[in-house]
Amino acid sequence: MNNSSIKSKSLLQKTSLVMGVISQFLCVLCLVMLVIKARELGMEDVISASYMASAFFFFTAGLVLIIISQANIPSLRFNDSANEK
Repeated sequence: MNNSSIKSKSLLQKTSLVMGVISQFLCVLCLVMLVIKARELGMEDVISASYMASAFFFFTAGLVLIIISQANIPSLRFNDSANEK
């Protein structure tokens, strides 16, 4: 296997991974708060609905960010194509 084909991740992809993990943690935190507030106020309350919406948002945003961080994104620099020849 050629080591030049393995490319290190850019700073934005590393940041995307960190933010994705933080989003997943916030999703779990929202679910815990949902369980606590649902016992106290019931599932029909506005606060319970907002925790459900927040958990859904953080889960999907975290999933997308983690997938972006794992992608093999090609370099879009003009100088790279001239150096390969």
